[in-house]
Amino acid sequence: MNIRMEQRPLKSSEWVQNDLLRQMDEGVLAPGDRLASVARLAEQYGVGRSTIREALSALKAMGRLDIRHGGGTFVRAPSPAETPRHPGERNPQAWVDRAQTLKHTLEVRRVLETGCAALAARNRTEEDVAGMADILEEMRAALGDEARSKQADVRFHQAIAAATHNPVLADLMAALASRLHDGMRDMRALWFYAEKSSAESLLADHRSICEAIAEGNPEAAASRMERHIARVERVLYREAESGGLG
Repeated sequence: MNIRMEQRPLKSSEWVQNDLLRQMDEGVLAPGDRLASVARLAEQYGVGRSTIREALSALKAMGRLDIRHGGGTFVRAPSPAETPRHPGERNPQAWVDRAQTLKHTLEVRRVLETGCAALAARNRTEEDVAGMADILEEMRAALGDEARSKQADVRFHQAIAAATHNPVLADLMAALASRLHDGMRDMRALWFYAEKSSAESLLADHRSICEAIAEGNPEAAASRMERHIARVERVLYREAESGGLG
């Protein structure tokens, strides 16, 4: 079965690379797992074998794959102590297009997630709040492990949508899941790189939002979500305008 590729401003190899990274971050592909053959991956993604080889080579350079000639390709665990890097460092030209895509994603998040936060504050149950608190605890425990932190970050935002108890909003967030996973990695990397900030500051943002939802305060929940997204948006706009790498 072919995997449908959405229209993106990225090359096919970059799209494949990002999708494989997403699977690694979500645990679909765990450290030690062996990837399918180049031929099989090319069939799954509906691209040429050279495209797959280019994506795998990039992932190897990032330290996420171990390619054993004649022995297969295996997933490697990310280094928990890796220094924050600008998401455009490896390919500055591609960053121009990528930054535009991230801008569009943030605009959608600003519209959708501020409303979700307000509605969640009105409709949340004790079970919803407990679930968000559990995710926040996972985020705290994962400090220093960016792959786990990013995964928990996305799950937290999806939990807010679920707490609205509006199935249309939940479906919209689910439809955005792939873009959120792709974008969250770059947005978090950009935040750490540009602001020299820490995962603790982002965790504090999420706790603040959760507290407003738990208190049943729609105005505060929407305001805090708006502030959270706006902080990342300001960094993105500044880095995009300056080029960010010099």
